[in-house]
Amino acid sequence: MSLKVFDLLCDQGHVFEGWFASADNFESQQTRGLLSCPVCDSHHVTKKLSAPRLNVSHIRNESAQDAAQRGAGGASAPVAAPSGAQMAQFQAEMLKRLRHVIRNTENVGPRFADEARRMHEGEAQERAIRGTATAQEQEELVEEGIAVMPIPDFLDDERLQ
Repeated sequence: MSLKVFDLLCDQGHVFEGWFASADNFESQQTRGLLSCPVCDSHHVTKKLSAPRLNVSHIRNESAQDAAQRGAGGASAPVAAPSGAQMAQFQAEMLKRLRHVIRNTENVGPRFADEARRMHEGEAQERAIRGTATAQEQEELVEEGIAVMPIPDFLDDERLQ
């Protein structure tokens, strides 16, 4: 099955990807209010204008090492773009790893911003945490040099219970 990948935009200006079985599937989910921004949870999501996907699988990539070998008289082997099956396997592995990370973090809930600051300032033991934060809190953390990464709710098994 071929998936449609759209760049989506929420009313707060956050851009993220959405993967759908078809354009109609996107429209159906949007109409039913099933789409939400993974950063701020806004349900006002629209599809951004984007360039069409081009099939460039016939183009071969070469690494700098291959180019250097060829320049030295060595033969280079072309590198093929990943197949649909390889891409699906890669995506499944990424989701598996992300869920593993989520399961091995402490859920501090709405105390996330405060706890992240405490760890950053050395007032609390450093550990992997997750929780909830407003879009403004996330921006402030980033401005303070604290790395944060929004994770969509559907990947957090605790939120689904």
